[in-house]
Amino acid sequence: MPQTVPPFAELLAGCSRSAVHLETRDVYGVAEEDADFAAWRDGWEYDHADRSSWWNGFHQSVADAVARGVTVRRARVVSEPASEYIRYEHSCTPQNLTAGEEVRWLPRRLASDLLLPGNDLWIFDDRLIRFSLFGGDGRFVADVLEDAADVVKRHAEAFEAIWERAIPHQEYRI
Repeated sequence: MPQTVPPFAELLAGCSRSAVHLETRDVYGVAEEDADFAAWRDGWEYDHADRSSWWNGFHQSVADAVARGVTVRRARVVSEPASEYIRYEHSCTPQNLTAGEEVRWLPRRLASDLLLPGNDLWIFDDRLIRFSLFGGDGRFVADVLEDAADVVKRHAEAFEAIWERAIPHQEYRI
């Protein structure tokens, strides 16, 4: 039977302590970002001072969680030189920071001795994982939930090892 995965905002709203996000791909084909990515490629950049021009439901969900005392962290494992998409993500990251996320970057060259999860993921309160599955072209395929305590523990430990070594956004140069 197919698994129903609640929307991200609902999963985050159910958190009381922490939500961590691990991104491991160098290219994402997120349909909602296609137009902005194309514009960025043509030289357009977000005006981070004009919050109303980019703030969306994701940012509001994160801000609401942070206001409740939830720590929200994102680690990105990236190849260097960075792909065009990663350079785009880096330019947009001030939005995540404004919403209250902490963001760090880990170049793959510094991750060789770490065990990395096979898929991107969110871990909510060290109790539930939402794996995000992507195709080879970077397009989203599906989200899958996992709550087996041993699996959650291993992935939380992997995230912490990555986080400890990763470089804070403000210090990471593309």
